[in-house]
Amino acid sequence: MKEGPPIAHIATLIGDPARANMLGALMSGKALTATELANEAQITRQTASAHLKKLTEGQLLIQRHQGRHKYYALANEEVALTIAGLMGLADLTGQSRTRTGPKDEALRTARACYNHLAGEKGVWLYESLCKQGHLDHKDGALYLTDNGRAFALAFGIDIDELDAKSSAICRECLDWSARRSHLAGSLGRAFLTRFEEIGWAYRAPNSRAVIFTPRGNREFANHFPR
Repeated sequence: MKEGPPIAHIATLIGDPARANMLGALMSGKALTATELANEAQITRQTASAHLKKLTEGQLLIQRHQGRHKYYALANEEVALTIAGLMGLADLTGQSRTRTGPKDEALRTARACYNHLAGEKGVWLYESLCKQGHLDHKDGALYLTDNGRAFALAFGIDIDELDAKSSAICRECLDWSARRSHLAGSLGRAFLTRFEEIGWAYRAPNSRAVIFTPRGNREFANHFPR
């Protein structure tokens, strides 16, 4: 039989339900221990270690050491965007699990996706930045305009610091719940960090949900008109 394309190996790594659950848990952008990931996948610590070894060897995860503790995180934004795209495809094709209750409503409203803002609020942010001329598309790529740089600086984001990083400043990420784009890249992460710094929003405990305060909702609407 003819050998399949390189994507077959990656698809096999992601396709296992336990590994998919662990990858999904890491979409918050936080690094987690093997025990925490085992709990997320509802498997034993020993089984989780075997799965994590495969994901690390497959370059989907990286290990981080702090003292005696070992943590796991997504290897890079490319992995996060791939997982997010698969979540969207699963939802579009009716393969996603039923989600009910107020917790899910919070996730659909605003959540962390590899440390940038996703959900309805994330789509709102992206579309407002485009509408105001702060983001634009050129040759199939998303870029920050001069007006956008000035806006980000005035908002308290250090653009020079973002320029110095190897990762892209602006990227589109297909939102699995809204099925429209939200802002990824270092700028997307910087906006979410800034929202938290100025007290507009905070991360819900033990969840990817991002909760905006009443003041945060008002200020968000003022700064990012639809």
